[in-house]
Amino acid sequence: MIGYVIFKLLKKIRGKAIRHSVVPSTSKIESGTVVINSDFGEHSFCGYDCSFINCTVGRFCSIASRVVVGGARHPIEYVSTSPVFLAHKESIKKKFSRHDYRWEARTLIGSDVWIGEGTFVKGGVNIGTGAVIGMGSVVTKDVPPYAIYAGNPARLIRFRFSDEVIRGLLQSEWWNFSDEELQASAMLFKEPELFLKSRGLL
Repeated sequence: MIGYVIFKLLKKIRGKAIRHSVVPSTSKIESGTVVINSDFGEHSFCGYDCSFINCTVGRFCSIASRVVVGGARHPIEYVSTSPVFLAHKESIKKKFSRHDYRWEARTLIGSDVWIGEGTFVKGGVNIGTGAVIGMGSVVTKDVPPYAIYAGNPARLIRFRFSDEVIRGLLQSEWWNFSDEELQASAMLFKEPELFLKSRGLL
């Protein structure tokens, strides 16, 4: 028991790096995680040792540990992909030229998205609201709302609900409810059809 507590403490005290980003007090970023030029919505969390670069994360998202979202790109259309030919600062000091190269695609993650452990999400991808990404996936293309994707590269497994229910949930925009509305509706969340009927959306 003592060993476990010490292990958890050591894991926590590493800290996290958050730069030019917005993370509300209702959201949680675990230690070992880097968040750069990114925004998190209310009531979202991510696990340990994640990386978010140029990313927008919606509300109520559940992101496991070791998830990498966004990041840099090398110029595959140039003669060389090496940063020794680019203007921006790199770990390699030697420069043969300083071509100005900027690739700052923004990755968009909708609300209520669940991303499994060890997933990689390519920069510039859109993951729709309510989507689920299986652990260890490599997401290289846009993911529709309420779709379950998994694999390398990630592919559609199935949708969480029928088309009718998906339309209703997207119309409801429940993730934008006030705390009072959420409290009043939460008891119906285990039954999506009843929830939608209560809102006149089914």
